[in-house]
Amino acid sequence: MPLGTLPAHRSVGGRAGRSGRSGTSPAAYGISNRLDPVSDRPTATTPDPTHLPLLRGAVAQLAPVLPLLQELGQRFADRGHQLALVGGPVRDAFLGRTSPDLDFTTDAGPDAILAAVRGWADAHWDIGREFGTIGLRKGSHHVEITTYRADTYDRTSRKPEVMFGDTLEGDLVRRDFTVNAMAIRLPSLEFVDVHDGLADLAARRLMTPAPPEESFADDPLRMMRAARFTSQLGFEVAPEVRTAMTERAATLSIISAERIRDEFTKLLLSPTPRPGLTLLVDTGLADEFLPELPALRLEVDEHHRHKDVYEHSLTVLEQAIDLEGPADAPDDRVPGPDLVLRLAALLHDIGKPATRRFEPGGGVSFHHHELVGARMTAKRLKAMRYDKDTVKAVARLVELHLRFHGYGDGQWTDSAVRRYVTDAGPLLQRLHRLTRSDSTTRNVRKADRLSRAYDDLERRIERLAEQEELAAVRPELNGNEIAEALGIPPGPVLGEAYKFLLGVRLDEGPIGKDAARDKLIAWWAARR
Repeated sequence: MPLGTLPAHRSVGGRAGRSGRSGTSPAAYGISNRLDPVSDRPTATTPDPTHLPLLRGAVAQLAPVLPLLQELGQRFADRGHQLALVGGPVRDAFLGRTSPDLDFTTDAGPDAILAAVRGWADAHWDIGREFGTIGLRKGSHHVEITTYRADTYDRTSRKPEVMFGDTLEGDLVRRDFTVNAMAIRLPSLEFVDVHDGLADLAARRLMTPAPPEESFADDPLRMMRAARFTSQLGFEVAPEVRTAMTERAATLSIISAERIRDEFTKLLLSPTPRPGLTLLVDTGLADEFLPELPALRLEVDEHHRHKDVYEHSLTVLEQAIDLEGPADAPDDRVPGPDLVLRLAALLHDIGKPATRRFEPGGGVSFHHHELVGARMTAKRLKAMRYDKDTVKAVARLVELHLRFHGYGDGQWTDSAVRRYVTDAGPLLQRLHRLTRSDSTTRNVRKADRLSRAYDDLERRIERLAEQEELAAVRPELNGNEIAEALGIPPGPVLGEAYKFLLGVRLDEGPIGKDAARDKLIAWWAARR
């Protein structure tokens, strides 16, 4: 069958019985006259012209992997088994995107899958065997083949009882969203869309194959995926999906912190995180794992420009993303997407609710919110199971994000500039971008003044770096030389002496070893 004639497969009535929306005839997707698999009645044959460009685009997108698809499908067919490309790769083909992995589903069990791919795959692994999944590599392609699933769930713990299914249609109904519940049977290239996924994709809408309240009861993490897809794909959730997310937000508590963290990270690293974050906050999901974010909606921004600090924080995140370098940029340009920078931009003001004070005359202050926010950030990210390096880096950026505002009109001494660089350490380039992003004022003159001041600071940093190797500032005497000069062994006292000389280096710049030794001995005499 030619690739350009993907036939369509459907169930009677689309989803009208569940959501009140009439189903679109799959033959309207173009291509062939088929019998309805449920009723054996012929399907309609009138093409829907709005969907034809999607079909043609999917055909072109799949063309490079077509030989692999049909070859693998034929191996299963020769053994009496069904095989279908399913989920993300099918969805992405219709969106004109290249999917990094190929996912298949089959009626074959794990042993039969292994028998079918033995001698064909370059390598295979069965780490997901108990769930019916076999992974393999063929050339540059990574493939997962999973036996049809018909799981049932313990809805109090989200632990599935793994059950293998009998039909492709039964497997598709347990998937998260209709746009991920489309399939292509192999090797025949029969397009299967029993839940009107193509219509939802054309409308850029997220709907669940089963009623959303049932789908989210089976796996509450699907609500997080809904938010992620709004940012990754630019889709909107259907009204009934949004309602179910709001009503079932509290059930997210049965999902592990690691799984929630992974979905949140994917959302935050998407090209446009704002829609997904907004959905998390508006439905109450954020309250379950990141309550500090919705709490910002109640706070008044000190610039009196945004309706609240929450909107300010989303704007800072967007501006920080704009300042990231391309993915292949060198480290000093902060190649994007950068998780540390994005987390810091989103969370930089979370200390404001705890530090808000109403001043005489109607003003509002948030004194030391950067210090309080750094502690809150570290605590929250640890609870979300982020790794230690990420927690430390993000909290440090939150702590330092206001440091520049003491720069004024360039009145910092060279010593202050050195300390700024030393305190930022390897985070300096991210701090540059976070600080610039934190300017969201609509006052053009004020924005220009802040930008010029930061330009001046960066020039001073570059000049000092050229003169003094600023990125690697160290005392002019090393540990052995300090111990020899003072006649002391390694230990806490030596550490104090080292910190003293580091302060001298930051305050006075390079003064030479002899002068540094004289200051050290004077410090030691005064200390004793």
